[in-house]
Amino acid sequence: MVKVGEKAPDFKLEDDEGKEVSLKEFKGKTVVLYFYPKDDTPGCTKEACGFRDESKAVSNQNAVVLGVSADSVESHSKFKQKYGLPFRLLSDSDKETLLAYGVWKEKSLYGKKYMGIERTTFIIDKEGKIAKIFPKVNVEGHVAEVLSSLN
Repeated sequence: MVKVGEKAPDFKLEDDEGKEVSLKEFKGKTVVLYFYPKDDTPGCTKEACGFRDESKAVSNQNAVVLGVSADSVESHSKFKQKYGLPFRLLSDSDKETLLAYGVWKEKSLYGKKYMGIERTTFIIDKEGKIAKIFPKVNVEGHVAEVLSSLN
């Protein structure tokens, strides 16, 4: 897991339109990089719609939101259209970025262990350093937490 104050690992991932996106593109802006388990599931939909509903407040802070999961570009495209999400969703199907940020972890559901994404949000400052980490995110109230830390 990366730590606050460290340089954020760069990445090159395809977005929901199949365009390559890298962290370097956002130098000079604050990046809200949120990792979520799966498109169009209840918690992930609630989180994405929370960021959607506060997108103006985020951009007023000269910040940009990027969502990342292991879902395909096609899945991201459908999810984004279905809920009118105004930010890019990045596909990390090879899990390189998930591993670099330390969010691909062993999880447990009903006693069964499996590998998956631990819902985590990173705030990356204008210089590309990790400014804040929200580990094991509880979706309820999370977007408000993120917004208050952008001020």
